[in-house]
Amino acid sequence: MSTKLGKYLLVLLILSQLVACAQLSQLETQNAIDKEIVQNAKTYSDHNKLANRYDTVAKEMVAKAKEKKESLEEYNEHSHYYGRQGQDFKSHTVANIRYYEQAAHEATKQADYHRTIAAELLKQEYAKPAETPDQQVNRKAKLNSDSGDMVESSIKTQ
Repeated sequence: MSTKLGKYLLVLLILSQLVACAQLSQLETQNAIDKEIVQNAKTYSDHNKLANRYDTVAKEMVAKAKEKKESLEEYNEHSHYYGRQGQDFKSHTVANIRYYEQAAHEATKQADYHRTIAAELLKQEYAKPAETPDQQVNRKAKLNSDSGDMVESSIKTQ
């Protein structure tokens, strides 16, 4: 009878480890996708979207920290309701508040960073000429190779 129990416990242990590993791989995949998005951001709109995304994350973290602060105030007002687990609850809640505030601060820093890069990219985009001299020459050559009407119209506009 004890060998059957041992086998069941062993199977249960193996299955629980498989489930735990599966959860970690999904989180790692999400982090890899996030890193890839950040690394592939090259344009103004990419960095602007990332800045907005980090702003949203920061707002969510601030909201969660506010929620935890409210529950901590509830604990402080009615600590006698919580009994022995009250101190654990309080320390856990304080740690969560610290984590959420730190995450909000980091997300705000990331948003500011991407907003700065987006602004620099926008300045560079406005600073460069609309057409390079080679593109203007190619356009003139194409116009000259087409019908005579287009050649006349291009000469009149220049």
